[in-house]
Amino acid sequence: MNRFAELLDGLSFTHGRLGKLRLMKHYFAASADPERGWALAALTGELGFREAKSALIRGLVEARIDPVLFHWSQDFVGDLAETAALIWPAQPSQAAPPSLSDIVASLELAGKSAVPALLSGWLDALDATGRWALLKLLTGELRVGVSARLAKTALAEWGGVGLDGIEEVWHSLLPPYQPLFDWLTGNGPKPDVSAGAAFRPIMLAQPLEEEALHSFAPQDWRAEWKWDGIRVQLVARGGERKIYSRTGDEASRAFPDIVPAMNFDAVLDGELLVGSGGEVAAFNDLQQRLNRKSVDAKLAERFPAFVRLYDILFEGDEDLRPLPFDARRARLEAWYGRATRPRLDLSPLIPFTGWDELKRLREAARANAIEGLMLKRRDSPYVAGRPKGPWFKWKRNPLTADCVLMYAQRGSGKRSSFYSDFTFGCWRGDALVPVGKAYFGFTDEELTQLDRWVRNNTVKRFGPVREVAPGLVLEIAFDSLHRSTRHKSGLAMRFPRVHRIRWDKPAGEADRLETLEHLVT
Repeated sequence: MNRFAELLDGLSFTHGRLGKLRLMKHYFAASADPERGWALAALTGELGFREAKSALIRGLVEARIDPVLFHWSQDFVGDLAETAALIWPAQPSQAAPPSLSDIVASLELAGKSAVPALLSGWLDALDATGRWALLKLLTGELRVGVSARLAKTALAEWGGVGLDGIEEVWHSLLPPYQPLFDWLTGNGPKPDVSAGAAFRPIMLAQPLEEEALHSFAPQDWRAEWKWDGIRVQLVARGGERKIYSRTGDEASRAFPDIVPAMNFDAVLDGELLVGSGGEVAAFNDLQQRLNRKSVDAKLAERFPAFVRLYDILFEGDEDLRPLPFDARRARLEAWYGRATRPRLDLSPLIPFTGWDELKRLREAARANAIEGLMLKRRDSPYVAGRPKGPWFKWKRNPLTADCVLMYAQRGSGKRSSFYSDFTFGCWRGDALVPVGKAYFGFTDEELTQLDRWVRNNTVKRFGPVREVAPGLVLEIAFDSLHRSTRHKSGLAMRFPRVHRIRWDKPAGEADRLETLEHLVT
């Protein structure tokens, strides 16, 4: 555990990507199995502990020190794990610091009633850095500036293989990934994922800078709509049927109406949508189906799901990914036409002769609840990740609204000392009603200014949340606006972010709710 704690501590104080990669590669090289496997699972968000929650940690600390002192300390520090690690009054212990493997194995076997004693003993045996790392691990909030992809990149560089090779086998393995480390160290073969319904890393597009179009020959590109849904991969192989999100999380149970329709042997790439008769409903309707462990027949009937297909990666055992886009598209159309495909349809290609013509179509996309356009080189193979050059997403321009800051909450990790999560609203009559939340879109310098403004203009406190006087206008950019029964305003923004801080604009001149009503899709 001490070595893992040193890794997390180093990552938290290292800002550069190359520095973080160097730390992780050194850790993988210096650590033994299964310790490094559990560490990899923690860094990639694949490790969870059902019984070790934040409330338990607070209870343990408050049993040893004054709860008021702990509350004020956490309010000052801003991070639960850091506060508890620093303030914990360790009792004398003869126990050795636990290893990461010990912690995982003990928590897997322990019942709920045994967890407090285990955790207390470990906290007594560790130093402050070890306690901090342990609590970060248990809460699942490492926040050390490492994404799952960066951790996999470090693993690939350490093992001397391509990142695509790691992604190819990743979702068929479980922590602590012994077959993966055996392969990377030359002690075993590459894990075989050919037989079952394993996830294949998807190909992503780069944002398009419009000026780049002048260097492109229109005849070399294919265009299709960027549908406003959820990217999915349908895998039906070896008698198994699975639906994956773009990150490889399985979503089959949430869409039982689609799985029975997967009576084929192929791997398909498409967009999960809600609607019927070929008509696509608003994204807000699709949200009624998302993030559910199961869906009843009534909900499935009210919000029928289907998949609009973009690409075909495998047909039977044949890997089609090396083929150029035009060839894969022809194979997809032929495959689709050979049988009735309930719950599936094809995303149409958009004929065009020049960029001005395509630009006009993009500008009209919002009226049809479409996010924008996709541009794909006709000769592009299907390559995992986000390669530069072959695919571009040309999204419609965002909407904007001038909103008034209403509430602020401290962030986490490196932002734990700043009020960085902002709730904003618009005027309805003489009152403000919340219309959204945002926690990005501003620079570090602007964050400092916003934090200072929040502290100087607080009128009430609700635990970690501060209510501020209505005096600061934020220009909010967002992709779309939908009806919502969960919000007091009756509206919900999609992908809101701070576009500008309107220091110059009086709060009374911010937008009214009636203005936003006209933007609802």
